[in-house]
Amino acid sequence: GPSGGRGGGASGLPRGAAEAALGSVSPQVVERCVAAAGYSVGEFAALVFAGALDFAEALYAVKVRAEAMQKASEAVPSGMLSVVGRREANYKFACLEARKHCESLGIENPVCTVSNYLFPDSRVIAGHLQALEFLQENARQYYFKRAKMLPVSGAFHTRLMEPAVEPLAEVLKSIEIQKPLLCVYSNVDGKKYMHSKHIQKLLVKQVVSPVLWEQTMHSVYERKQGTEFPYTYEVGPGNQLGAILKQCNLKAWKQYKHVDALEDEEEAET
Repeated sequence: GPSGGRGGGASGLPRGAAEAALGSVSPQVVERCVAAAGYSVGEFAALVFAGALDFAEALYAVKVRAEAMQKASEAVPSGMLSVVGRREANYKFACLEARKHCESLGIENPVCTVSNYLFPDSRVIAGHLQALEFLQENARQYYFKRAKMLPVSGAFHTRLMEPAVEPLAEVLKSIEIQKPLLCVYSNVDGKKYMHSKHIQKLLVKQVVSPVLWEQTMHSVYERKQGTEFPYTYEVGPGNQLGAILKQCNLKAWKQYKHVDALEDEEEAET
């Protein structure tokens, strides 16, 4: 952060664009940054920003990952359901009932599980399409205030993405991964990456594991009572991560700023 030595966090864009955008806010922001995290594919950007991955190589890995996930999606009619629940909502139980419903339709080994933890009382549930339709139809019974299908083609971050694991593992083996220059938090366990082998292993695991974003927010902003919160910058299109942060930690969100790198570039050109 630009004052009082409070480091910021960045998420969203590759190092070049992220640095340029953050640098336009204040050159000290990049130098004093203490932590970074990226949501799902954004984790590659966070690792590039932290100097762990080379930009071009990370871009290639992201391309392989996207194509492999798309191919896995085509194998099974599946999707993702964004859910906002009441306090009484039991997501695990709802998913269990949805899987039982699928079994009654003759679907073997159905998938229906929480794939993204967003903020308290908000989850994304992913799996077989029939399971998600069942949950939508019975939303009130499971204390879901809102259940909305996401415009995606598959059940990302579930075991239905298993076919994408091998291609991503192969490409990551061929890439040089450095120890990050600053703390980068993993989607898989909400903890800091330790070393390059750890990064390689967890980036693969991330494809079939739920994104623990809410838990990551708690890890990033955990501090002693009375300690100031860092400045937080969301770099890139949209401010969804800021909206989530507001729901997870209002005090931390008060130091939040959105930086749109593309807008900055356009302004520089004009």
